[in-house]
Amino acid sequence: MVKNKIIISGGGTAGHIFPALSIAEELDNSSFDYDILFVGAKNRMEMKKVPLAGYKIKGLWIDGIQRRFSLRNLIFPIKLLLSIVHSFFIIVNFRPKYVIGTGGFASGPILFVAAMLGVPTLIHEQNSFPGITNRLLAKVVDKICVSYYGMEKFFPIKKIIKTGNPIRKKLLKDCSIQEAEIFFSFNNKKKTILIIGGSLGAGPINKLVEQKINYFSNYQVIWQTGNKNHQKYKQLSSNLNNIFVVDFIDRMDLAYALADVVVSRAGAIAITEICFLQKASILIPSPYVSDNHQMKNAKTLEDKEACLIIEEKDLENKFISTLDKYLNNTNYRLTIAQNAKKLSVNDSSKKILDALNIIL
Repeated sequence: MVKNKIIISGGGTAGHIFPALSIAEELDNSSFDYDILFVGAKNRMEMKKVPLAGYKIKGLWIDGIQRRFSLRNLIFPIKLLLSIVHSFFIIVNFRPKYVIGTGGFASGPILFVAAMLGVPTLIHEQNSFPGITNRLLAKVVDKICVSYYGMEKFFPIKKIIKTGNPIRKKLLKDCSIQEAEIFFSFNNKKKTILIIGGSLGAGPINKLVEQKINYFSNYQVIWQTGNKNHQKYKQLSSNLNNIFVVDFIDRMDLAYALADVVVSRAGAIAITEICFLQKASILIPSPYVSDNHQMKNAKTLEDKEACLIIEEKDLENKFISTLDKYLNNTNYRLTIAQNAKKLSVNDSSKKILDALNIIL
């Protein structure tokens, strides 16, 4: 039997990689036999995460345009041209039935070439404000899956399908609290704070935790720092048995299971997981992203009393008092978590696969 060949492309950060992997897992669980090939950017996170998940991946020599002046921008046209040529040969040799993009600069060349060659194409946009790659691809792809209402401001309305954001397969399953306690060497009876500054870490959040380290003495903390300065923060907490420091959390299912409060950037995937897993959260939107879209993501929850927001400029003054609102008031914390759960969508991957059937 001939397998249906599919290319999935997206990367740079977990916010693009995890939706791509969720879609691949849904394809694997379907009644059809698929041969899945990922296409990412060389030397980026996807080149490690995708093989670990059991999928093949090819890397393009591509990079995003830097917002500030950078010599890397001078060679961007060369990288783009070579990536388009490389994408052409990938498409011709692999002959996919369709190509799916989940955002990030790596998905640009392969989706563009696929569309030009007449291969059915679909992109998924996680955020309330789309990235530049998806905004450009919207002109040539067949369908656009979105997670927020009002996206016709950016995309042709006839192409839009509302699906929500896919959730990682691991997080869809109930996990054992006992397993989580053993994994982190923590006690579930003690309040636990999960701090995640995005897959690459967040310097201002890390610095604040470092400054307020004494505050956390009465709590348990799972702290994802990212790679930068990870060893410094690990050394800082080496004598503290109540703080678990790691550069990247592979077992997020166990981390969420223990967490009473989640402190996070306001990336779309983090918000999706927080809502689905019914967690009270403090969202700290990154002010460095395009059109302040993380703040817009967070506002969709705040408007429904489903989170608390601290702007980065207010971290020093508001962080502890905001945490105390949750940690000192169980009923309030549970109410916020329940409101978050009402906003979750748990069949997004299936809806995206249904959208594929529309374009065939």
